[in-house]
Amino acid sequence: MTNIRRAYPRPLDSMQGRVDMSHGAGGRAMAQLIAELFLRHLGNDYLGQGNDGAVLPAPTLGGLPGRLVMSTDCHVVSPLFFPGGDIGSLSVHGTINDVAMMGAVPLYLAAGFILEEGFALSDLERIIVSIAQASRAAMVPIVTGDTKVVERGKGDGIFITTTGVGVLPEGLDLGGARARAGDLVLLSGSIGDHGVAIMSKRENLSFNAPIVSDSAALHGLVATMLATRADIRCLRDPTRGGLAATLNEIASQSGVGMMLQEQAIPIRPEVAAACELLGLDPLNVANEGKLVAICAEADAPGLLAVMRSHPLATEAAVIGKVLTDDHHFVQLNTAFGGRRIVDWLAGDQLPRIC
Repeated sequence: MTNIRRAYPRPLDSMQGRVDMSHGAGGRAMAQLIAELFLRHLGNDYLGQGNDGAVLPAPTLGGLPGRLVMSTDCHVVSPLFFPGGDIGSLSVHGTINDVAMMGAVPLYLAAGFILEEGFALSDLERIIVSIAQASRAAMVPIVTGDTKVVERGKGDGIFITTTGVGVLPEGLDLGGARARAGDLVLLSGSIGDHGVAIMSKRENLSFNAPIVSDSAALHGLVATMLATRADIRCLRDPTRGGLAATLNEIASQSGVGMMLQEQAIPIRPEVAAACELLGLDPLNVANEGKLVAICAEADAPGLLAVMRSHPLATEAAVIGKVLTDDHHFVQLNTAFGGRRIVDWLAGDQLPRIC
């Protein structure tokens, strides 16, 4: 982005205007788009430097240097606007959460936009405002970015890529390979809300109780959990592929198995009903505001109590246990007294949900 602020022949018509190819050509039209939409809503001292990258302060945490953590994510969700969020807030939350799951404190974001010729400027501004609100609420500013425009019919409106940088305190190491037999599996709340919210909007379905996305930035919850000094082995946010994919990935990385208790897994009745109607398994449905924690059994009760005191984890629960298993299976004790394997999805149950 660039900090070009100059007089233009006429103001950008963000109510009726459309993106055209000149908005990505690097000239006056692109400068005006950046100045009057992106900088107006996202502006801060770092973005305002106006260079190809931002010069940032050395990362510190409590006055002590840490290790840098960086994560990047592309967002192609359809529809762009859905109950509980939109592609803008989702792009901020998703990348903040990826950094936070490493135990790092998110510091800065970069954002890249692929715009399609003909995309409504009113929708673009709505998305940028959403990004601005989400980043400011999370206190993680967008400090640099890029915009490109592709021909009509080749971009599906807008795609957003966000990159996050954070600082990881010395001595803290979280990772999927650290789960051990005897550890407990904790979940911060109900599953399936985001994926079902997307599907209901996409298919024009309505339910007696509204289903909204759980999209949220989780770094505050993570900080609260880490402050307990509990022996947390691993943190993950169960996004694409849902809880099933996340736990299978951890089991594979750690060389262990897991046994889950179906009755312990929180799921809203309306989400469960929608999944039954749509033929979906809630364990495979994406979430954008939940996390899974693997921790030592002795520390689980205290950690669970702290999680439940946080507004984003009031429904937190212990949902299973890590086992010794050479096959690395994730299994589920069902509500009917049976047992089944919780496997990876073979395909894409819900495409374009993030």
